[in-house]
Amino acid sequence: MDTLIDPVSTTPGAAAPLRKLYFLRFAFAAVWAGLLFASASELGPLSVTLLVIYPLFDVAAAIVDVRSAKANGGPLRGLYLNIALSTLTGIGLALAATSGTSAVLRVWGAWAITAGLVQLVVGALRRGLGGQWAMIASGAISTLAGASFIAQAGGDNASLSSLAGYAFLGGVFFLVSALRMTRTAKTAVAA
Repeated sequence: MDTLIDPVSTTPGAAAPLRKLYFLRFAFAAVWAGLLFASASELGPLSVTLLVIYPLFDVAAAIVDVRSAKANGGPLRGLYLNIALSTLTGIGLALAATSGTSAVLRVWGAWAITAGLVQLVVGALRRGLGGQWAMIASGAISTLAGASFIAQAGGDNASLSSLAGYAFLGGVFFLVSALRMTRTAKTAVAA
């Protein structure tokens, strides 16, 4: 049977690199959100650069995740799908920026929906590693947020500042997951 996502290993060795990656993703999201919020009043060179960098950072993080998942039997298909979605999004955002904020919100919204669904499934498959409820919740919220970005794009109040809040909240979910995985690892070692 061929499925979208491969089964996942729950070996203790799989959690350590994932925790480090999650901490890095939190730090990146926090800094990125602050920079975008500061430049979100207009679609200028800084905000466009930030918009394109975010999904490209996601590609880099997913590549690191793939390397770890290969060694530990992780959910490779979902990660490869995420790499493809984020790459296309980076390109799409660069093109959409030439058409204005509404176009950017539509592209970001479509990405948030699709990547959120992938994150939800990958998180569910990794639940044995601990701390994945935050990734599952983040994926679900991302899907809903994506729909709201698309809706916002059709209104008069289209703004990039909502993307900064979305990214920061996503970063917080990565932080919670990393902290929870650290706690789970310490409990497993003590047992």
